Amino acid sequence: MKYRILVIALLMFSSAHAADKGNWTGKNKPLKDATYLVYAGEPGDRGLPTKSDRKLAISIKGQAAKEIFEGLGGPDADVSCSLQEGERLRSKGEVWCSYTPQEGYICSLGFDLKTGQPHTGASC
Repeated sequence: MKYRILVIALLMFSSAHAADKGNWTGKNKPLKDATYLVYAGEPGDRGLPTKSDRKLAISIKGQAAKEIFEGLGGPDADVSCSLQEGERLRSKGEVWCSYTPQEGYICSLGFDLKTGQPHTGASC
């Protein structure tokens, strides 16, 4: 009986995985709903970039943000950035994604352009 359940679970996983592979082309997808900002300072206190301080903030919305949100996996963070009911947050390193029923999925990431290191792209 245990063997039969294991085989069924593996077949279900294999068919689901094959379906994902069927949609995957290996080609870049257009990023239609994204914005960026080059700035100095910190995400919550941005200013004009300088020679010694240049950071890049990227904000992604829509389907691409949903894919990133889901790719980060759960569980959701225990942090709340807004008072909107249904808000969900996930993060790994400097990649932060949120979902609210009003705004949908939004992901933020960033880089310090002087060092190339990841940097928080947004503040809560």
